[in-house]
Amino acid sequence: MAFSIQDYIRPDRRAHLVGIGGVSMSPLAEVLQGRGLIVTGSDLHESDTVAHLRTLGIPVTIGHLPQSVEGADCVIRTAAVHDDNPEIAAALQAGIPVFERAQAWGAIMRHYQNALCVAGTHGKTTTTSMCTHIFLAAQRDPSVMIGGVLPALGAGHRVGHGDTIILESCEYCNSFLSFFPTVAVILNVDADHLDFFKDLEDIKHSFRRFAQLVPQEGFVVADADDENTMDALKDLDRTVVTFGLEQGDVHAANLTWEKGFPSFDVIIGEKPFARVALSVPGIHNVGNALAAAAAAHCLGVPAAAVEEGLAAFHGAGRRFEKKGEYRGAMVYDDYAHHPQELHALLSTVKGLGYKRVICAFQPHTYTRTHELFDEFVQVLKLPDVTVLAEIFAAREQNTLNISSNDLARQIPGAIFCPTLEEVTQTLQELARPGDLILTVGAGDIYLAGEALVKAGE
Repeated sequence: MAFSIQDYIRPDRRAHLVGIGGVSMSPLAEVLQGRGLIVTGSDLHESDTVAHLRTLGIPVTIGHLPQSVEGADCVIRTAAVHDDNPEIAAALQAGIPVFERAQAWGAIMRHYQNALCVAGTHGKTTTTSMCTHIFLAAQRDPSVMIGGVLPALGAGHRVGHGDTIILESCEYCNSFLSFFPTVAVILNVDADHLDFFKDLEDIKHSFRRFAQLVPQEGFVVADADDENTMDALKDLDRTVVTFGLEQGDVHAANLTWEKGFPSFDVIIGEKPFARVALSVPGIHNVGNALAAAAAAHCLGVPAAAVEEGLAAFHGAGRRFEKKGEYRGAMVYDDYAHHPQELHALLSTVKGLGYKRVICAFQPHTYTRTHELFDEFVQVLKLPDVTVLAEIFAAREQNTLNISSNDLARQIPGAIFCPTLEEVTQTLQELARPGDLILTVGAGDIYLAGEALVKAGE
């Protein structure tokens, strides 16, 4: 028997969330509670997030115990939790329906007139954050789900009372195919998550299916400069609004730079729409801002709110985030974990006037490192000094017998550090006044930078 999650996102239903401390599970718990559900959860570890949920009256059990699902009407899990998990196994045995996190967000989305879903291999968190700032400036009181912390919210989510929900929408495991976007933004399509997708064509197919979820009266906002995106959306029977640096329905004109920060006119339909001055550096952020402006325009947001919202955006957490100083060197952290993202980051910082760029990079997953090995080698030659932490395993086992040391051997002057403590120690030895020190990766490399800053206090 197939269960519909819509029947369970209702007041007084009991929902148990497995992995409730996760980046998009904890806000889901809050949103479900806000809709009148009785929410419980479990997680492997105590954390600030778990403590916060408990202050809201949401009980959280540490560890995965079969008895935790007793009394639940449904169970919601993250993609990392499989059928052999003790709680999931107990729920299935008891006939309690088990849903994926993405299905729950999809069900919630249907309660909003506008669902703005931001997808793409790179730039999702930043662009979702930009959209959030714009809709806040427009006083549209949006609900928001971002895969990182946005300083303006003090969190990665917001429960609003307006008619719009804004969601970062991830392609991994085809999660975003459970969504119901009225505006679907596709920033770019690149080869990634090759532990799940077969190849680039498989990824393109997934993004096309995502675009096809948009109703006929909705909009697909797509990057005219990205060949893979345009190929994925070829002959799509939806309204496609393109954006690009110099081409597209929405594009930039009169682009100027001040200390690495761009200002430009947003042109829509050949007419000037807004004049934007960004508080984040890099040409890639011009593209992200154009995507956000295009999406906002599709939903009737005025130009003044686009200008105000984008000017107020100073970056999302772990997106070129300033951590502090160490002996005259500036320490920043960034989430980049794909060669294209690394290239965008390293190209941007080259123009910021530092004496040297020292990049401490922690590759994320063995499969990504293996599949994109040559690309990583090339891009990691860009910094003045590259320090390599060991690969962050995430959900994987090292069946490929690969190490960051393999990358280090191919990069002149690179330093391999088996532990984060050694990364911090190496950065202490390298640091000079005028340097930019970057900790980069999607794992826990930021801890090395934080330890470095603390050592300098």
